[in-house]
Amino acid sequence: MDGQKLYFIAISIIPVLFSIIFHEVAHGWMAYKLGDSTAKHMGRLTLNPLPHIDPVGSVLVPIIFMILPGNMMFGWAKPVPFNPYNFYNHINMRKGTMWVAAAGPLSNLLLATISAFGYVAVTRYFPNQALMLFFYYALFFNVILGFFNSLPIPPLDGSKVLMGLLPREYDRFFVMIEQYGFFILIGLMATGALRFMLYPAEWIVKMLLYVPNLIFFGA
Repeated sequence: MDGQKLYFIAISIIPVLFSIIFHEVAHGWMAYKLGDSTAKHMGRLTLNPLPHIDPVGSVLVPIIFMILPGNMMFGWAKPVPFNPYNFYNHINMRKGTMWVAAAGPLSNLLLATISAFGYVAVTRYFPNQALMLFFYYALFFNVILGFFNSLPIPPLDGSKVLMGLLPREYDRFFVMIEQYGFFILIGLMATGALRFMLYPAEWIVKMLLYVPNLIFFGA
């Protein structure tokens, strides 16, 4: 592993792990606000990484990406559990589940926006390469993570959001294909279709950088 790869890992590992954990905590936080305290009782409403570490997604997969050529980092944390039957009586379970699912990608959009302002502010006032890369990786990874999870493929968050928007008769379709969801994602990765589907993420990055650039640089 060359020095450039180690440099990339050292700068990207913190924003990657924090973004993944923040995403999962957002699910649990939204469920808690809707009346379900499952995640809270399990100690999962914390940014402490230890309760969220998944042996495969948080350890094995990032190590594999470290070994592979190129500057790419990926992984996931243990899903934060929730029980829609614990939602407040006035909360529709389907709509509540939709909001719990949406909280994950929305949390990444929030972090991406903060990272965009951080990147531009550092570029403008503290032009330090390490800090610039830190914020840019945080921006880019949060956009990718949020956009990826918004895809309407079970069990990704986007499928649960779509279920909450569509009439109930479509639920059976999502339940049916959920057992194949992992293989669908593997197929999309293997064929390169997933990379094509994530292409709009590059435009989202540019859009998020536009406002802070306008504020700090006036253009």
